[in-house]
Amino acid sequence: MLRARFLSALLLAGVSGLGPAQSAAAPGRAEVEATMRRATEFMVDKVSYRGGYLWNYLPDMSRRWGEMEARETQIWLQPPGTSSMGHLFLDAYHATGDEYYYRAAEGVASALTWGQHPSGGWNYFIDFAGDRSLRDWYATIGKNAWRLEEFQHYYGNATFDDQTTTDAATFLLRLYVEKLDSRYKAPVDRAIQFVLDSQYPIGAWPQRFPISQEFSKKGLADYSSYYTFNDDVAWENVSFLVQCYQVLGDRRLLDPIMRGMNFFLLSQQGQPSPGWALQYTLDLKPAAARTYEPLALATHTTASNIDHLLKFYEWTGDTRWLARVPEAIGWLEKVRLAKPDAGGRTHPTFIEPGTNRALYVHRRGSNIVNGEYYTDYEPARPIGHYSSTRKLDPAALRAKYEKLEAADAKKLTQASPFVAGEGVGELPRFFAASYAPPKAEDLDGQVGASLASLNTAGFWPAPLPQTSHPFKGATPPAKATGDFAGTHVGDETDTSPFTDTAKTIAISTQEYLRNMNILIRWRAEQR
Repeated sequence: MLRARFLSALLLAGVSGLGPAQSAAAPGRAEVEATMRRATEFMVDKVSYRGGYLWNYLPDMSRRWGEMEARETQIWLQPPGTSSMGHLFLDAYHATGDEYYYRAAEGVASALTWGQHPSGGWNYFIDFAGDRSLRDWYATIGKNAWRLEEFQHYYGNATFDDQTTTDAATFLLRLYVEKLDSRYKAPVDRAIQFVLDSQYPIGAWPQRFPISQEFSKKGLADYSSYYTFNDDVAWENVSFLVQCYQVLGDRRLLDPIMRGMNFFLLSQQGQPSPGWALQYTLDLKPAAARTYEPLALATHTTASNIDHLLKFYEWTGDTRWLARVPEAIGWLEKVRLAKPDAGGRTHPTFIEPGTNRALYVHRRGSNIVNGEYYTDYEPARPIGHYSSTRKLDPAALRAKYEKLEAADAKKLTQASPFVAGEGVGELPRFFAASYAPPKAEDLDGQVGASLASLNTAGFWPAPLPQTSHPFKGATPPAKATGDFAGTHVGDETDTSPFTDTAKTIAISTQEYLRNMNILIRWRAEQR
């Protein structure tokens, strides 16, 4: 079903299938709850800024990062940021019944509500220092991030990219239905209206809204208004509206849901390339986006959309969702690599429409001024920060399709969100496992490791995954020196993040989420 419902089922399945009863050496409830509380108090009291969070912090708080380096007054929304922490707090509340976690979730809601765009959506991050500070960040740190083109321009609107808006909206929806606190109904209503207002009549959604076409790059049109599948924008919006329909019973959402589902059919290309692109122009033609996302069909997007069509069939029993699935699967089988690459990946990421030739993206230069991306058919020396190949399994998709085709459609739809209870239901109790799921086996061992590894300061130390060159105000050189074709960062003026090789210790929201999910799962079993 929905991503959230699937995760809840996965969590409950893991809880109910842990094997034999715990031994005398099993972790104790008091110790688990005390560790959860101490780690959370550290995050809330020492790390949070006005209820919000970034991704990584140096322990002395001298530097901090979301997807890019951030300032003290900024919080990040993309997972594993502020919305993810809100989901985790609600999960902890459900597992323990401790009102402290509900209050922590309210702190997240306060931050998200403050930063909600007037249109009802959210930008990637919020700056509590105000619009002038935000614009300055974009003009300095953002503008000089060579490979992160989405941060090189300040739009002043909201985005669906990377679940930014839908994850924040889903968290607020969860918080509202928890106690029906009227304070959270208005931001939820604004978020729902944002999803409705931004939907094109054809059923698609843009990447950003309200629509803006003011930022062209290297001769390419502004892509943010295009019909968008990239990062599952269409699927996430359909899923969010379905959840709202289930718990709020608002029948006006049915038409936008159906139009959103229909767009998957309308956008599938014809033979000889019956796949999907990351985004489309308003006349339904595949389009380029960022300069390292060429006009192409995308194999990973095609695989995801096949899976979504199969889910639409499970929801409705309508065979139109299955009609062209075999074509798409056959196309994935046709365009696969002759043999998997060194990483076990089976397919090129980008395929040229019509010719079905693989496209590869390369770059030259060293920074935002002298650097550029280009595309050809040569697989050697592709860019390193955006995978040129993907690991896909068309055989598994075909097996799933054949199983559904042979199944009784009436039985399939018995659990449909459009049938059960006329759209009124409950949200799952646990969401946050999607950001850092516990392993299925040896839960007691994982709990023991989490209890032992919380340090005396109150956080779980983790290696800093990425660092970046600080913005120093230097003018990027117009001529390139050095080879940055396969790196994540260019010269020292490039503010793009790159892998930290110094093994720097960090405070990490991802590490907090990972350990807390282990303890929450254990505590939920006891409860």
